[in-house]
Amino acid sequence: MFEAPAPVDRMLAAQRHAADQFGLRATGRRVWGYRGRTLSGAAGPHWLRVVCAEAGTEGGKLWNGPSTSRALPASVPRPDLFRIRDWTTDGYAYRAELYAYAPDPIVSPRPVLDEDPGLPETWWKEMVAALDALADVPPPTYREAVREEYLRRVIPEFTGHQVDDVVWTTAHGDLHYGNITCGPHILDWEGWGRAPHGYDAATLYLYALLAPAAAARIRTELAPVLDRPEARTGLLTVCAQILQGQDRTDFYAELVGPVREQLPHL
Repeated sequence: MFEAPAPVDRMLAAQRHAADQFGLRATGRRVWGYRGRTLSGAAGPHWLRVVCAEAGTEGGKLWNGPSTSRALPASVPRPDLFRIRDWTTDGYAYRAELYAYAPDPIVSPRPVLDEDPGLPETWWKEMVAALDALADVPPPTYREAVREEYLRRVIPEFTGHQVDDVVWTTAHGDLHYGNITCGPHILDWEGWGRAPHGYDAATLYLYALLAPAAAARIRTELAPVLDRPEARTGLLTVCAQILQGQDRTDFYAELVGPVREQLPHL
């Protein structure tokens, strides 16, 4: 998903150590997370993910997201996280997570869609069911995917719209096309938590705007979520995040024009 950081030796050594702890060997393509904070890949019949932080700063929402997500209902399709190992060395803390391997490929190598992936109708039915199952979970008070103070600040600033009362649900928090497989399985549960209704569905829709035909279909498939009045805040939140981050993230910059075209209709 992201490019390998420089230098890479420390995380590669951590990956080898983690694989040894589980009696496995990391053999698959290396998948780097943001700024080299995570390194993932196949290890035998499983998927191995290693996350790091400076010693003393580990813990918190991003560190504990995958482990706490195990309490979510089984109707939300995701690989099974069944073993965890923690250790600290040379000033860094590490966590290794071993997952049941999801062999189906991700929908897109980028978070956004550049073309219609041709997903079947059954895929969309399963995705809507997964979003519904996740939204049925009472919003956690101890995990926030989106802070209310944040959305009330950035929505007026970047979209020109005002924020109504917010209806909160439980969300994945980073539901882009590089985090979903063709199964579908939903990957990368670091940031799950409380978010405005429709936030995940809004991400899927707005991140497809570079492929207009695909976006039109996705808007139709996700209508049961996005057509609800309370989903407006979720849509505006994702729009504001894209516009705010356009100078820092390449694919956000690509989405600016299509997103601005959406704003008069929200």
